Amino acid sequence: MRKAGGKRAEIPSSPTGAALYSNRELSLLEFNRRVLAQAEHADTPLLERLRFLCIFSSNLDEFYEVRVAGLKEQIKVQSVATGPDGLDAQRVHTLVSAKARELVAHQYRLFNEVLIPELAEQGIRFLRRPNWTAAQSEWIRAYFFEQLMPILTPIGLDPTHPFPRVLNKSLNFVVELQGRDAFGRSHRAAIVQAPRALPRVIRLPREVAGCEHGFVFLSSILHAHVCELFAGMEVRGCYQFRVTRNSGLFVDEEEVKNLREALQGELPQRHLGAAVRLEVAGNCSAEMTHFLQEQFGLEDADVFCVDGPVNLVRLMNVPDKVDRPDLKYRPFRPGLPKALLNQPDMFRAIRDGDILLHHPYQSFAPVVDFIQQAAQDPDVVSIKQTVYRAGHDSSLLQALIDAARAGKEVTAVVELLARFDEEANIGWAAALEQAGAHVVYGVVGFKAHAKMALVLRREGRHLRRYAHLGTGNYHGQTTKVYTDFGLLTCDEGITDDVAGVFAQLTGLGQTSQLARIWQSPFTLHAALLAAIRREAEHARAGRKARIIAKMNALLEPGIIDALYEASNAGVRIDLIVRGACALRPGIPGCSENIRVRSVIGRFLEHSRIFYFYNDKAEDVMLSSADWMGRNLFRRIEVCFPVADKRLKARVIDEGLKAYLKDKRDTWEMMANGTYRRRRGRVPFAAQDALLRMLAG
Repeated sequence: MRKAGGKRAEIPSSPTGAALYSNRELSLLEFNRRVLAQAEHADTPLLERLRFLCIFSSNLDEFYEVRVAGLKEQIKVQSVATGPDGLDAQRVHTLVSAKARELVAHQYRLFNEVLIPELAEQGIRFLRRPNWTAAQSEWIRAYFFEQLMPILTPIGLDPTHPFPRVLNKSLNFVVELQGRDAFGRSHRAAIVQAPRALPRVIRLPREVAGCEHGFVFLSSILHAHVCELFAGMEVRGCYQFRVTRNSGLFVDEEEVKNLREALQGELPQRHLGAAVRLEVAGNCSAEMTHFLQEQFGLEDADVFCVDGPVNLVRLMNVPDKVDRPDLKYRPFRPGLPKALLNQPDMFRAIRDGDILLHHPYQSFAPVVDFIQQAAQDPDVVSIKQTVYRAGHDSSLLQALIDAARAGKEVTAVVELLARFDEEANIGWAAALEQAGAHVVYGVVGFKAHAKMALVLRREGRHLRRYAHLGTGNYHGQTTKVYTDFGLLTCDEGITDDVAGVFAQLTGLGQTSQLARIWQSPFTLHAALLAAIRREAEHARAGRKARIIAKMNALLEPGIIDALYEASNAGVRIDLIVRGACALRPGIPGCSENIRVRSVIGRFLEHSRIFYFYNDKAEDVMLSSADWMGRNLFRRIEVCFPVADKRLKARVIDEGLKAYLKDKRDTWEMMANGTYRRRRGRVPFAAQDALLRMLAG
């Protein structure tokens, strides 16, 4: 084995096979452990710590809705298949359940023992029933009768009222009863669903709360007055519960004639998929817990008894309701590249040279301006754009609608199967079609995940193409909190390739050969392997060899094996992987030259950057794709070069080197798959440094 920059050494014995790979689900839980750590990190502003606590809950919800649901489906069909880690679904489910239980217990200890007391010291209090004053009790009673009780529908359980179909992640109460109702019926229990129309956390007036910011949980209000719902009967107990369901949509794309109509019919069923997790309040009786467990067909491993409010996601909006800037991240105004400071004409600015945008430090507004100006410019002939996630309110997609209404040729490649964004995308697809745009849904079996827009403009006697390519979505809200790069260019090599990809998405025919762009599912995987192996060859020849890659996830075995081989050849490799990573660094004789970092900070790291030293050429590629099997083989992705030397240097400095220097928000992965927080005497933070450098 060759150490980076050193002489060849003998290869010691090393692990082989499954020992070289971490499990995807367990690695995702390790990522969520790092998110939860932000909630206990003293350097994080107090209200942001509360927000991270909620983000952990939201992440865990999705983890159960998607990943654990998939495991349970495999177990149901008695699958014995294993991944590179050698674990089958049953074993993974067992390990996941134990680790998730440990994390949730830690989350509630942090909430009860640390955050609640610290928030109370700052005049932000969650008022508990045993401590309500007379004035608070009176206000809460009035709220119950005026706001809550009129919209509650208790459902007694008896032979004519079977257990109701509880919606996914909804807040519910099971009430233990004794006695007879007005019709002489004897009820043992009833179900009450918290109305979705009301907030889960209610703010009390300052004079009633007795503090600047006093909140009461909707569940506490219902607990205090649940007897009012069952007049003449004895309420023996009232317990919160919540069920998480499989949120997969089962649509056979090859069988349906209209994918949009099929999805519209399937979406309502998402809330009623198979149960995968049950959360109950810690005070719930064992008898009632078992009763609920039976109703949902769940095992003991699927039941979580929590010490506090069920579903802490409900606290997500509390920081927004509290006007305490000193307890939040400092606000900032996104900056603009110098090329756009005094040049409002986007097309002229792009002709003067490629423009690189680094979000959220730099504004997403130029991308919106690019499409809006194209929509209004009489010289623009056509606009094409992919839509993966755009949200329900998008000025960018509204610009496409305006362009179509103005008679321009507008083509939108809308991915209807973007998980949890299907409803918004269906709405935009319908609106675009109504405006006269061409709407296509990509290719059967391959999600259109590429982020690109192409404008064709008449300039004199010629037509010129302008393109935007990005690592993130065309979503106005996520661009404020996700780190991503975008490139605006009229380079003919790039724009010709973008036009070729759109031709594949909207038409028929053989794959065209792209000159500059690597594309999934055709060339990206092979190109990455070739670039990695080229670095290994340089190392074997005694030349400097270097790989730095930043992404959300690294799971594809072929890429991992190539990285192991490159490490053994002496290539120095740094990987910045936010989430799941199956590669294990630092294994003697296998990955000694590989380091893996994960950065968890104020913003969600989302950019994909691939750097190869390539004998001083320093190739830099930006991409919409992670190094996962789905991205490389089952999605349509693009990976594009940054050729301009000045912009390339920016990507290297801002997107890679800054993160390699980070000693505050970085976690280093150990050979066993666990992570250790990186600390330095000077706690340099990449995100803070980039805010100072790029924000307005």
